Amino acid sequence: MTGGRRCVRVICPAKVNRFLAVGPPDRRGYHPLRTLFQTITLADTLVLTETTGTTELFIEGAEIPAENTLTKTLRLVRELIDLPPMRIHLIKQIPAESGLGGGSSDAAGLLRGLNALGYPLPWDQAESVAAAVGADVPFFLVGGLARGEGYGERLTALPDPIRESLVVVRPSIGISTPAAYRELDAAPARPWADFPPDHALTPFNDFELVAPLACRELLDWLRAHGATAALLCGSGSAVFGVFESPQAAAHGADRARAAHLGEVWTAETLGRDAALAVELSPA
Repeated sequence: MTGGRRCVRVICPAKVNRFLAVGPPDRRGYHPLRTLFQTITLADTLVLTETTGTTELFIEGAEIPAENTLTKTLRLVRELIDLPPMRIHLIKQIPAESGLGGGSSDAAGLLRGLNALGYPLPWDQAESVAAAVGADVPFFLVGGLARGEGYGERLTALPDPIRESLVVVRPSIGISTPAAYRELDAAPARPWADFPPDHALTPFNDFELVAPLACRELLDWLRAHGATAALLCGSGSAVFGVFESPQAAAHGADRARAAHLGEVWTAETLGRDAALAVELSPA
């Protein structure tokens, strides 16, 4: 398209939790968290293009419901500011029901892309919209490494750690986050773990207590095949292992594919600047 219309390309990275402790539910049934979020290089891509006519949403690489995090974000933003029609093209790489935060990252990516196109929300409004869409969405407005408290919306940006090489494996099963919380509530009482000292990578995730056997077997497999640490991603079903080098991670990923463990990716931890990157260009 021509005529001065603009286009932005937004990287929407996945996340892993370097630490995740779930507190007891409050009176509303909501669970407070203590977690360390970390963006990684596995990512969706969102392309926004100003257009004429009506706003259209195109999804490539996956099937998602008609009502989704992008449509909800767009609806909430339009209650606050006027937006022109635009073409929204989402290229999916992050699998659903995996604990990697793909839908949440897409929602935050839409907010960041609109800002770059010249339709910004004040920071407090952007945070409110993000929290209304989903508990993990505010983190993806911060990116990098961040400490999450409250229900995940109270965030403290932390310095980027040394870049780490990862292998991410998603088994054939998916896990519904609400179902994972219900199972955790039905499990025996447990202490609410505190943050690790110095925000170090700590192999702790309460959801591993109720994770399916397939997930726990993947964790054992990664540890037995070179991972220095392995953890469930959020509430699952994906898991990730930390490897000593990109070469070691590539070798581990090859072995995981050969063993037909599920979908497998190599990735690296992604610093804040890269996680929030937006590319603006003529349409």
